[in-house]
Amino acid sequence: MKVKVCGITRADQFNTLAQMGVDMIGFNFYPSSERYVSNQIAGLSSATVTHRVGVFVNPSLDVLGEKITTHNLDMVQLHGDEPVDFCRQASSSIPVIKAFGIDEAFDFNALQPYAEVVSYFLFDTRTAGYGGSGRKFNWQLLAGYRLNTPFLLSGGIRLADIAGIKKIAHPQLAGIDVNSGFEISPGVKDLAKINEMMNLLSNEKSG
Repeated sequence: MKVKVCGITRADQFNTLAQMGVDMIGFNFYPSSERYVSNQIAGLSSATVTHRVGVFVNPSLDVLGEKITTHNLDMVQLHGDEPVDFCRQASSSIPVIKAFGIDEAFDFNALQPYAEVVSYFLFDTRTAGYGGSGRKFNWQLLAGYRLNTPFLLSGGIRLADIAGIKKIAHPQLAGIDVNSGFEISPGVKDLAKINEMMNLLSNEKSG
């Protein structure tokens, strides 16, 4: 199961998480976020297979391209109301994760047009804003997702949730995205807690 840790703001934490084997590390380029990265972070290790993911909300293609180049991104996560055509254009140059907020009224059939142009979906808890609520949605709703594009599960995940996540039998569940549930303060991760999570996932895999 892939692990994405989002909201990184410090090079030392990026480098430690990469050494832990975290698959994806997210940098938030949404100016309204508490974890907004305004400038390039110096000192990021290049000796790692960890993917650098830029998180955006309704960017222009020009802004997307500039950030991809400046921050040497490997993937982008589109967390706003980006239409299919925008995702298609973005995915012509970089893999795209498209996020959707899930609630009881969500229609998974609406994802069909996106399925052919994105690498992953990310399912977060629907809020009035664009994620970051620290709250979980009803994971039983995932049964309504029947497309073949893999997805990452997000939304208020904490250490105590890992055992339950491992019991989710959905064939397209590719991994988890964690953020505020593994923080000391916004943008500063609890590395010991993340390490414990990684060990739990490793134990589950080998058990």
